[in-house]
Amino acid sequence: MSQPTAPRGPLAGIRILDLTSVILGPYATMLLGDMGAEIIKVESPGEGGGDIMRWPGAWPAEAGAGMGPLFMMYNKNKKSVALDLKRPEDQEACIALARTCDVVCSNMRMDTAARLKMDYDSLKSRLPNLIYIHAAGFGADGPYAGRPAYDDLIQGVSGGADILPRVDGNPAPRYLPTLAADKTVGLFMVQAVLAALFHKQRTGEGQLVEVPMFECYTHFVMHENLYGHVYDPAPAGTDFGYARIHNPDRRPYQSKDGWIGILPYSDKNWTDFFVLAGRPELNSDPKFSTYRARMVNIKELYSMMDAMVSTRTNDDWAKVLTEKAIPFAPINRFEDLMDDPHLKAVGFFRKHAHPDGYTWVDMKHPVNYAASPASTRLAPPKLGQDTAEVLREAGVELPKAAE
Repeated sequence: MSQPTAPRGPLAGIRILDLTSVILGPYATMLLGDMGAEIIKVESPGEGGGDIMRWPGAWPAEAGAGMGPLFMMYNKNKKSVALDLKRPEDQEACIALARTCDVVCSNMRMDTAARLKMDYDSLKSRLPNLIYIHAAGFGADGPYAGRPAYDDLIQGVSGGADILPRVDGNPAPRYLPTLAADKTVGLFMVQAVLAALFHKQRTGEGQLVEVPMFECYTHFVMHENLYGHVYDPAPAGTDFGYARIHNPDRRPYQSKDGWIGILPYSDKNWTDFFVLAGRPELNSDPKFSTYRARMVNIKELYSMMDAMVSTRTNDDWAKVLTEKAIPFAPINRFEDLMDDPHLKAVGFFRKHAHPDGYTWVDMKHPVNYAASPASTRLAPPKLGQDTAEVLREAGVELPKAAE
């Protein structure tokens, strides 16, 4: 059990006004907070208010209302300031906070942000060197600009829902069962913040940075899936999609006593694997003797994997694959991860004692900075718990509605 710690991360001294909600923006600002930035999260006040992710799921009585598991996962290392941005005095308070910050992050729709005077143009007129990072559904120059967007919709429009049909032959489009678009675009948002800060450090210029979900996630999905269409026209016999990735037999394989991931990659890996699997004759088969030949015949090769892997137990495979330096990994369920020996050794899942009398769990920031380590310094905040302190430090009079 630990208390949150306070080393100075690589972004120590950077202050970010966080006008984001749901998953995408909070994921980005959480990562920036891990790296040492001070995150001021502005939320709507009142019962049932705040970030909507406060409310799904259950929480211990000691935590108080609005501390649901999704909010807990995406909002550590933040201070919560409750402001009703429909009120002019609260808008002024928020602008005063922005004046003390290096970056404003928002994922409001453009029309909503403009109505609340929290869009780039409104703020830039008061803060000329502002860095404003805006995550939108679609780029402002295209015909979809201004449309609402969520993970499901972006997975669909980007081609993401076309991945599984190409693997299993079921023509029904399906979303990947994870918030892939939100989290991927959140990483683009982190990149945008860091690049804009670096630009300002060199030039003194702030700027508007647009992070459009559609374009970002299509960029992510189509890098290997453009495939033959990287040429125009595409060479004969090629199409969209990398065949190795879309092969239905690219999956965990069943051993004598469980499941295991095995990925021979180099020529030597395959030569050794065929011997270990009792199929040494495949080494002299021209369909499998070179990397290019294996890629041409990948469907046939992968279709044989189950039979080959079933010849040994998981422990036996782990021993011989390690000896031959053939890449492999165990197949973990969610329930297994807390006890994974590697994750335990690096302290990945961490339990923290909260002063309100409950224990909460977070994940270690996955990137290791030798000179300026990331850290968990603050537990996820109750709605508005830091309003008075943050406004006072900024020299802002507390709006009557927030008193």
